[in-house]
Amino acid sequence: MLLEQRIEAFTKLNHYLSGVINGNESQEIIERAINYNTWFTPANVKKAIQGIIELTTEKALTEWSNKYAISDKPKGIKVGIVMAGNIPLVGFHDLLSVVISGNIALIKTASDDKYLMMNIIQKLYQLSPGMSQHIEVSERLNQAKAMIATGSNNSSRYFEQYFAKMPNIIRRNRNSVAVITGKETTEELQQLGTDIFDYFGLGCRNVAKLYVPEGYIFNTFYEAIEKFDYVFAHHKYKNNYDYNKSIYLINMVPHLDNGFLLLKEDSAMISPISALFYEQYKNDADLTLKLSTHAHQIQCVVGNRNDLLEMIPYGEAQQPGLFDYADGVDVLEFLTSLK
Repeated sequence: MLLEQRIEAFTKLNHYLSGVINGNESQEIIERAINYNTWFTPANVKKAIQGIIELTTEKALTEWSNKYAISDKPKGIKVGIVMAGNIPLVGFHDLLSVVISGNIALIKTASDDKYLMMNIIQKLYQLSPGMSQHIEVSERLNQAKAMIATGSNNSSRYFEQYFAKMPNIIRRNRNSVAVITGKETTEELQQLGTDIFDYFGLGCRNVAKLYVPEGYIFNTFYEAIEKFDYVFAHHKYKNNYDYNKSIYLINMVPHLDNGFLLLKEDSAMISPISALFYEQYKNDADLTLKLSTHAHQIQCVVGNRNDLLEMIPYGEAQQPGLFDYADGVDVLEFLTSLK
């Protein structure tokens, strides 16, 4: 398929998914996904689908691909993709990148997101039969000539050894952080709540830690995020909350609690589900040092201090665009440079 045809295939998917969201297409893709993985609620699946809709407009795909040296003639290099499954369709951007680059996506789906991703792939086959030349699903990736693998810190060490002899992108555990100055409006703090609670905090772009000025009082923050108490109705989230709260109480760990989110002062970067770590900073220099020290563990920084560091506005952490590459590694540049 030529580049124009590959873009057309994804715009057809765009129209189909728009119909699903608008109720003009069958809701089976959503219904079966939430039955397969109970973390995948209807709202979260719809949010993930809406994200794909925004990525796959003809205008967006054309502007994106025009920034790279992509030949009309496909290279046909098999690129293995080991997908994560922590949130719905999290591996789609890698799939899209490989196909748009003119290569062949050799996919190992995540067990937690197998149904939803397979449904998307099958729909691409149906809408554009030529896509079967660009997407293959396999449990074994021994035919891959390059690799994109996403996993935990433990699995990444295995990936690095196993795929060391081929071009690769290996991703490890990362989380996002937010910078609070104490001057935020209620609306900004509510938007921050979206960055924290979307997908129950399971994504690498979810805010898992706050940096707050010394002596910060959390009353306004807790009041602003009260509308997110719906997460407590989810049994898995509630189980995590109950467990973490009991651990803190038994061990007499100082913490704050509003009934559905635990706040704990901690220098660690990754907080457990239902808990949010925070760390105090003295001044801009101290904040900059803390952020730079942990840069390799941070996916993105949320806040309004762009005078200090490039930050994502509150509420937009889980709205990545085509150029928002995980870990800051330009996947499409990697793919177009393969030989």
